[in-house]
Amino acid sequence: FTLGTMTVGDDDEPPARIRCFFDINLGGLPAGRVVFELYPDITPKTAENFRALCTGEMGIGKTTEKPLHYKGVVFHRVVKNFMIQSGDFSANNGTGGESIYGGTFDDENFQLKHDKPFLLSMANRGKGTNGSQFFITTQPASHLD
Repeated sequence: FTLGTMTVGDDDEPPARIRCFFDINLGGLPAGRVVFELYPDITPKTAENFRALCTGEMGIGKTTEKPLHYKGVVFHRVVKNFMIQSGDFSANNGTGGESIYGGTFDDENFQLKHDKPFLLSMANRGKGTNGSQFFITTQPASHLD
């Protein structure tokens, strides 16, 4: 992965959105760039967690003792006609990772819906267990709302 962030928005738009990107490689060859738009006005802790994990600016994790960074992570889970999952920077298999806040953090709200493909969402083990893992929908998934 090559990772980065940028802020977009102006006075004529809603609150500024943060955009982060991953440059994806498949088999060591460049496959393209994925750009994520974050919503800090709706989910500030979640947006900041994802943004900081893209930049790696938070150093070493309190729980995993690994760099808090998405660099080099793999998409460890792919479910056809549903989603692709990544973000486990400590084990790369879906069992690890942590948030920039140490361990996990609580859900913020459920205002944003899974009503179309290509939405970014936190992957977790239940209520209040958000860490670093995330998924991208490949089709609407209203059962997640």
